[in-house]
Amino acid sequence: MDREEGKAAASLPDLGATVANSGDDSRWCAVTEFLGQVPLLQCLPGSSIRRIAEAVQVKHYEPSDYVAREGEPVDGLCIILDGQAEVSAPANTEEANRPDYVLNKYDYFGYGTNSSVHQVNVIAVTKLSCFVLPSQYGHLLQTKTIWNAEETPESHSLMEQILHLEKLEVDIFRGFTLPEAPTFRQVFGGQLIGQALAAASKTVDCLKLVHSLHAIFLIAGDNDMPIIYQVHRERDGTSFATRKVEAKQKGLVMFTLIVSFQKEEIGFEHQAAIMPVVPPPEQLLNMEEIRERRLTDPRFPMQYRNSAAKKKFVPWPIEMRFCQDSKSQHEPSLHYWFRARGKLSDDPALHRCVVAYASDLLYSGVSLNPHRERGLKTYSLSLDHSMWFHKPVKADDWLLYVIDSPSAHGGRGFVTGRMFNRQGELIVSLTQEALIRRAKTPGQTPRPKL
Repeated sequence: MDREEGKAAASLPDLGATVANSGDDSRWCAVTEFLGQVPLLQCLPGSSIRRIAEAVQVKHYEPSDYVAREGEPVDGLCIILDGQAEVSAPANTEEANRPDYVLNKYDYFGYGTNSSVHQVNVIAVTKLSCFVLPSQYGHLLQTKTIWNAEETPESHSLMEQILHLEKLEVDIFRGFTLPEAPTFRQVFGGQLIGQALAAASKTVDCLKLVHSLHAIFLIAGDNDMPIIYQVHRERDGTSFATRKVEAKQKGLVMFTLIVSFQKEEIGFEHQAAIMPVVPPPEQLLNMEEIRERRLTDPRFPMQYRNSAAKKKFVPWPIEMRFCQDSKSQHEPSLHYWFRARGKLSDDPALHRCVVAYASDLLYSGVSLNPHRERGLKTYSLSLDHSMWFHKPVKADDWLLYVIDSPSAHGGRGFVTGRMFNRQGELIVSLTQEALIRRAKTPGQTPRPKL
């Protein structure tokens, strides 16, 4: 056990005293962090857990006290804070049907029953403290999406729907490639990063946010199959938490993500990186406007324009506005503004997942820019991808993505990235290495092989 884990373990038994004796802010933070460790609640958005933390009440019991009696009304969700309780049926119940077992910290009861009365007795074994969420706040437990508890997925932006995961079991989620989303030959790398980060975020208390992630792409994914995300809880400390996520199809691990989360704290600050001087997004064209212009631009061959007009065009869930003109397309760099289309739910974890999704758009292709020539056919495949979040981010506000490729060698292209907000603050730093190859047969792009 390291020093921080020891501090975390030592602090848990004192939570009851913290809740009882501390000020409102300290109490709220302590309760919110505790509730974030309850498996039942971890599929909820941070906004719901914060509201639950404001609504819960603390109740104390002595050994042998009845916490709940069979046949009495259910007052709400009860979560064990400290101590132990025993679930036991009435004495006249057949021995084979007696559900005797012990409840410990983070266990719960009084939620999900088929009636409004308790079906069994719950008795305190030791001194016992519980959080109770009154029944009138039960709607906070009914989540329709992993980000927002009051709305249905259809009312959200496409980006939020892409990141929506179905919870199968504790720490196991299922994601999909939506037909409304743009697709590529294989599952888009940004989708894997964003969905895996969403799965990891649902297993960490909402006071901790991702500050770094490291992804390894192993096998190309199938767009027509669901993706299973298995989260492994590698570490939980007072300030930091670490998760490993494996994405699987057909029983094979196709993608691995290591994520580190940190509770917000005040520390040293400096920023040496300077945001490039570029036109504001309002003065630039988005991808849809550029496409429309090309369809009617006589400088482009008629064959190209007719072919482009016949292709089904699906707008990306991320709006992009390029700062450079076509004269810069052979330079190993790219600058563009981007933001999520529509209004996102107000959850910091969601906004970081959206930025993670967007970070892989046109990223590795920059390493091919100096080598582009007429008739050249290429293909690329992401190998690994790393991100560091420096400051809070709003993914539905404009962010400037600055991409550079300092090197390409051995069939691999290396790129670095920086993201700035409109105030010039450095929000995210990134690196990626990708497989980049010339197509072996002109006019045909084979499936990438590692």
